[in-house]
Amino acid sequence: MTQGAPSALIRPLRTDDRTAWGALWRDYLAFYETTLPDEIYDTYFARLMGDDPQDFHGLIAELEGRPIGLTHYVFHRHGWKVENVCYLQDLYVSPEVRGTGAGRALIEAVYAAADAAGAPGVYWLTQKSNHTGRQLYDRVGTLTEFIKYQRPA
Repeated sequence: MTQGAPSALIRPLRTDDRTAWGALWRDYLAFYETTLPDEIYDTYFARLMGDDPQDFHGLIAELEGRPIGLTHYVFHRHGWKVENVCYLQDLYVSPEVRGTGAGRALIEAVYAAADAAGAPGVYWLTQKSNHTGRQLYDRVGTLTEFIKYQRPA
């Protein structure tokens, strides 16, 4: 974190965050050269606001009262473990505040949520070309040897 820079406040996503969340998530998707219809935004936000512990959870990073980042995560069963694991699905921090510790704080907040839920395993995916993100991920996580495959579209 930059010396003397204010720290981001990490808090749970709230229903009144819908507009700011939508703008941040749109920017996140644009980074991955993706666009989605409004229906997906509505459905995802509703899931994030739901009370099913097996559904998505969301956190917002605020700096001086302004939302500047987000993360979404979900707990799920794992065939090799008794306890659930946590998948950190999305992580985004606005470009103008990268390097301030907000991304690390969001990841650490997911780690804390996973610990509190008894799901110590946390994992995420990123593109090989996400060099900026990977600089952070190399400091807060361990790169694995796994390669992702998916069903063709």
